[in-house]
Amino acid sequence: MQAKRNFSAKREAIYQTLASTKTHPTAEWVYEQLKPKIPDLSLGTVYRNISVFREMGLAKSVGVVNGQERFDTDMSKHSHFVCSKCFKIIDVPKGKNFVDSNIYEYVERECKVKIENHSIMFYGVCRECENVKD
Repeated sequence: MQAKRNFSAKREAIYQTLASTKTHPTAEWVYEQLKPKIPDLSLGTVYRNISVFREMGLAKSVGVVNGQERFDTDMSKHSHFVCSKCFKIIDVPKGKNFVDSNIYEYVERECKVKIENHSIMFYGVCRECENVKD
């Protein structure tokens, strides 16, 4: 990516760690992964850099799950599934459009707004948790 060219070593490491997983990690998770390799890294530095990535359009928040904000570097339009037991976030495969233009038009007209984007979250129990016997 062109914007990454000027990244410092820490910023590059934070971005690569964030982008290397499909788990939709927290800033704390990124920090824990990098702290052994970068001893002078602070959690504040991780949060500030994730904020920069969001401003640059390289990352987005997928919301707060179990009290922690989770992030995604897949900037394509896609939905998510959140397990209510283990709090795993799973990407819903692309290709299914859950929102048609009529809904956009309705919301824009009735709320007097201009929609720039939308997010759809599904909630339930993932297959792994469903198969665990209590």
